[in-house]
Amino acid sequence: MKFDVVTVGSAAVDYFADTDSELIRIDTKTRKIELIAFPLGSKLLIRELLVLTGGGGTNTAVSFARLGFSTGYLGKLGDDGNGEFIIDSLAKEGISFIGAREGQTGMSIILDSINDDRSILAFKGANDQLHPSDVPEFESQWIYMSSMLGQSFDTVTDLVASGRYKVAFNPSNYQTVRGYDGLKQVIDHCTILIMNREEACEFLGFTYSKSPSIAVLMAEMEKLPPKIFGITDGAGGVYIFDRTHLYHGKPSPDLVIAETTGAGDAFSSTFTAMIMKGLSVKDAIHYAMTNSESVISHKGAKEILLTWEQLQKAASSTPRSIDVGDLQTPPPEASN
Repeated sequence: MKFDVVTVGSAAVDYFADTDSELIRIDTKTRKIELIAFPLGSKLLIRELLVLTGGGGTNTAVSFARLGFSTGYLGKLGDDGNGEFIIDSLAKEGISFIGAREGQTGMSIILDSINDDRSILAFKGANDQLHPSDVPEFESQWIYMSSMLGQSFDTVTDLVASGRYKVAFNPSNYQTVRGYDGLKQVIDHCTILIMNREEACEFLGFTYSKSPSIAVLMAEMEKLPPKIFGITDGAGGVYIFDRTHLYHGKPSPDLVIAETTGAGDAFSSTFTAMIMKGLSVKDAIHYAMTNSESVISHKGAKEILLTWEQLQKAASSTPRSIDVGDLQTPPPEASN
């Protein structure tokens, strides 16, 4: 088996449940907390239930495939109906499943998108049980790695440490809490490393509620081996540092958000894909933000991921402000 890219990460069946929940805000001494609340002892009707495939491994596989790359997905699925659903969905995108099946497939319940955000109940299931014996022989130029835990993380770490592949890594907060020492065997082999701001703070040992500026976070990242670092900051946009320039890409001014699931996967995978295509970092940011904005304008983590032709057309018609500086004279917002 030979691929342009193999994505490694979780797979799940996502259940988007729209109910009559309430948003509650609580002020503590240290921070403000927003909670989704349901009345105790009541049976709540689901107004709308949307069932789709999700998980960082499959979301990013679809992103690469639609952008024209020969793509394999390596992961662990259950020997159940949800596993069949995921494999069938991947096959329709031209993606080869090269993992193994055993146990119960992962699933997520996405509760009520409120104020453009949501809470997710995640069941990892078979996702954490990828063993070395589950990994077939394959050839690939790149490995794109998203969140994996347990035995699966150890298995993929050995794969990445072989040095046979270029590696892009988009860890989750489950992983970033380990810090550099806990992720060293992967990060030392990365070309591209992308996190959101909260994850970057966890990874570097800062408190998110007292987050230092992006410029300070990037200066700490500069001490690590990867060539390109990215920090996504929600409505604040995206920051990319290529060891020469610090870029700040800002969201489209006309963006209307329906639901944010899959935004990070869409940005990170598309940015990596654009670097694979040989685009400049500045252009890669614009294309990646355009694809991510397509996803969050609709429900579902991957349903509105764009093809290469669609992305080129959308990028050419989407306004985008991208500031360029460096660590000594960063873009204005990077100092905040």
